[in-house]
Amino acid sequence: MMRIIDSNNTNPSLLLLLAAAEELIREKGCRATTLQDIINKTGLSKGAIYHYVSSKDELFGLILQSKVKAMNDSFQEAIARAMKSNDSNAPFLAVAQGLHESSKESSAYNSIFIYLLSQKENPAIAKILAQLQQYSRETTIQWIKSGQQEKAIPHSVDPAKMADLFLIFTYGLRVQNLIAPTSTAIDSAYLYHMIMTTLKQQ
Repeated sequence: MMRIIDSNNTNPSLLLLLAAAEELIREKGCRATTLQDIINKTGLSKGAIYHYVSSKDELFGLILQSKVKAMNDSFQEAIARAMKSNDSNAPFLAVAQGLHESSKESSAYNSIFIYLLSQKENPAIAKILAQLQQYSRETTIQWIKSGQQEKAIPHSVDPAKMADLFLIFTYGLRVQNLIAPTSTAIDSAYLYHMIMTTLKQQ
């Protein structure tokens, strides 16, 4: 089972591992990046890496999870600021910005997601994707519930159903940006407008 990143985890070896793997993916792509490349770049032993993950693919899944967590951290920080400034829309702007960045063709997140998705017939990878889906869905549900508490989202919105719609949209956006990255004019401002319009119409 893929390790779940603890909200307070600041283990320097884990952070180094994630950052090095992400940099290699941007340089070489997912298929060409090997565990030996990661060992060489980080200086960590194979045993140290296997303390965190059992395979390259699991490491890639952990990078995706860390990106969802980073977006969630930005959302929670924006909520804290919103409570002081009465700007209840700021957290969703943070989500829109994170989504825009992670769905770019050049994003390591996008590359990893498509790479893992292309191998879904492998039971181990299917499990990684299922765990990522569950983690992302639970996080999105919490965003919506937080927005309802702050009165930025109507209580008529069903958090679970809206989370499912949000994930369907983000998966489509990732594929679109991979196939035709210059054919869309969707930026973070437009994403924010779309998210808020959709939520407030429910």
